[in-house]
Amino acid sequence: MTLFEVIVLAIVEGLTEFLPVSSTGHMIIATALMGVSPTPFVKLFTIAIQLGTILSVLVLYYKRFFRSLTFYYKLVVAAIPAVILGFLFSDAIDGLLESPLVVGVTLVIGGIILLFVDKWFNKPSIDDSDEINYGQALKIGLFQCLALIPGMSRSASTIVGGMTQQLTRKAAAEFSFFLAIPMMFGATILKLKDYFDNGNALNGSEINQLIIGNAIGFIVAIIAIKSFIGVVSKYGFKAFGWYRIIVGGIIIALLVSGHSLQIL
Repeated sequence: MTLFEVIVLAIVEGLTEFLPVSSTGHMIIATALMGVSPTPFVKLFTIAIQLGTILSVLVLYYKRFFRSLTFYYKLVVAAIPAVILGFLFSDAIDGLLESPLVVGVTLVIGGIILLFVDKWFNKPSIDDSDEINYGQALKIGLFQCLALIPGMSRSASTIVGGMTQQLTRKAAAEFSFFLAIPMMFGATILKLKDYFDNGNALNGSEINQLIIGNAIGFIVAIIAIKSFIGVVSKYGFKAFGWYRIIVGGIIIALLVSGHSLQIL
């Protein structure tokens, strides 16, 4: 990849990973527009730069991670359903990952849901995600399983799941950020293991690209998280719903017009 492509993909990752808009869908469009080939390193890069975005959550919410052990237990409980389903249905999920059309359609469907989610769950009673119990954490984790379908967005799935459990928009978004840490870290480790197990190696240039990508992702994610919390607390999710519908429509239109899109 060129330095320009590294910067663009890192910005896209940092902006979209924690927003309910599907980072996968945006990566499809970005790589298609730039003509980036899905080489093994490019596929590794798009996953490995998640470490930078994970670090942004740890930096912004570092105090939250020192409150109590029960906080970690709830994250584990919420992570279990997606881990189990991901293991049991890995082949089917891999099949879906080959279809940009699935991403486009699910972006639109998720967007329609976000248009109405503020009206459906408009009587929240929990303004601090630490106040949820284990049963609520598990139910949010079940919603996260929807994110195994490419394009649904892990953030959107878990935020909606949180709102069904009477969390405020802000509390639901923050719990979604925290839950992303074990899921994204695990995905990165597995991707690195798979990359090296297949006989690949990293040269000096590729290591530099990973460092640059993670640094940019970290900075952009901090800005995105702070902005997102403010916007969603005040205005809700309708704008994100329309945005998803537009992005999904772009992907579908590109496919219909004959463009060859790749999921990294």
